Amino acid sequence: MPNANGSPVDTSQLLKGVLDIAVLAVLAQEDSYGYDVLRRLRDSGLEGVGDASVYGTLRRLYQAGALKSYVVPSDDRGRSALVQSTETWGSFTRALDHLLNGRSSANAR
Repeated sequence: MPNANGSPVDTSQLLKGVLDIAVLAVLAQEDSYGYDVLRRLRDSGLEGVGDASVYGTLRRLYQAGALKSYVVPSDDRGRSALVQSTETWGSFTRALDHLLNGRSSANAR
């Protein structure tokens, strides 16, 4: 987009000036997490917004008391992955324990 002189306007500078309010507007619609805020900003037409800028803005707004943070349980896929990983870890540690104990008793003879 050109300015009055015909030179292109540096939209990154414009974005820096409005990022706080854009992030607050996104979060006023519904609670969200950083990646989703970034996606929603880009979907609304702010394609040039950078990851670091949004996360830095979220951190700064939180530190200023303009945002609250809370933890929610993971979805069912996360819980399922935890159960599966726990079972895999259990099998692995049982096998390793068997190998180590088997060697220990063989070495003790």
